[in-house]
Amino acid sequence: MMALRERLGRGLIAALCVIFVVHWIAADWVIRTVAEGQMANRLADDGYSLLESLAYADDDKLSFNRLRISSVYSRPLSGHYYLVKIDAEAHPSPSLLDFPLPVQAVGPEQQTLYHLSGPENRPLLVLSLGAVRLGHRINIHIAEDLSAVDHDITWIRAAYFALTLTILMAAIGVLSWDVGRALRPLTLVGGELEQVCAGRRQRIELDVPDEIKPLVNEINHLLELVARRLQQSRTAIGNLAHALKPPLALLFRVAEEPAFLDHPDLREQVQGQTETIRRCIERELKRARIAGDQQASAAFNPRKELVALKKTLRAIHAEKDLDIQITAPDASVHFDREDMMEMLGNLLDNACKWARRRIDVELAFADEVLVRVADDGPGCGETELPGLTRRGARLDESVQGHGLGLGIVADIVDSYKGSLHLGRSKALGGFLATVRLPLSR
Repeated sequence: MMALRERLGRGLIAALCVIFVVHWIAADWVIRTVAEGQMANRLADDGYSLLESLAYADDDKLSFNRLRISSVYSRPLSGHYYLVKIDAEAHPSPSLLDFPLPVQAVGPEQQTLYHLSGPENRPLLVLSLGAVRLGHRINIHIAEDLSAVDHDITWIRAAYFALTLTILMAAIGVLSWDVGRALRPLTLVGGELEQVCAGRRQRIELDVPDEIKPLVNEINHLLELVARRLQQSRTAIGNLAHALKPPLALLFRVAEEPAFLDHPDLREQVQGQTETIRRCIERELKRARIAGDQQASAAFNPRKELVALKKTLRAIHAEKDLDIQITAPDASVHFDREDMMEMLGNLLDNACKWARRRIDVELAFADEVLVRVADDGPGCGETELPGLTRRGARLDESVQGHGLGLGIVADIVDSYKGSLHLGRSKALGGFLATVRLPLSR
């Protein structure tokens, strides 16, 4: 879909272009109309001068005094012409050089303004006047060459077009700037959303225009609702796990009652199921300890989080003197913190269970997020690797656990459309888990 700024810009620029074209056409028409109006007034003055110069001659005919007319009408092809018709008799100006001017006849007390093609095919503006004087019908036609006026109008038209085009370009530039300024709050909202995703803020706190304020308010409401519900879910799981521990302890004591001595199978079933529930509770409590109290869905800082996770796991596995080496950048990556902490927590917890002393953790990201967790434990055979990601799969029942860790890791990796590879570490000789997650999803 076309960007909002581009759509607004195109629409407003198109409207401006239409307005300026119409304006230029209208201005051109006004310039020509005004010029021809001034010429018509001058032609009317000359026409009425001819009409006033009419007088009786000795032969009882009307004649006119050419001396009262400007000498320009006497110069050949001067561009100024007249044709006086008294009844059926025509009196052309000397400037016409016998050119038959195709004029239009008009009635008494009428006048008409029109265009003709004159000598040498030059355009003429013609004013025709009709009158009745001393019993004679008179038509006076005054014409002027439009070539000079057209040349001046063409120059004015070109200059005005250049001025109009300059104003249009300036208006488009100002318009583009104003559209960008008007849409800047949306860009700022996008920047604040990125900061929310990066975990640097919890809500959008911009002073935005009234048109987008409802959108910002709804986004803030959703952010608060999601954070509150995630926190409630974590709290409820932790509370449930703590609440179930006393009843489980009671079940363990009940399973030791003498009444179960005669029913060893039943006793074994009760103890086995109770132990399974206890492991699940321990797992949820461990997740709560690993996740901490930070905001859900915040961006993940590998260096900061792994250092904290290292301290937590060393406390959980205090019976071992573990050397956990971490190589990770001190920068944020846009992944859900809960997912990353659960994935790394399970990988490191699995490594802590099997490691003799040394664990190496490497995390890097460029085009993708790369996680490697290796230990110096016994490792795993090639034939056993495919089954490790099945939930509940355990290779050694003597090691505490319930077989969910690598299965949960595999689920998280699949949700990010990444890959999980299990094998043996060449450097430490033990188990190696490699995770690759694409940065763009």
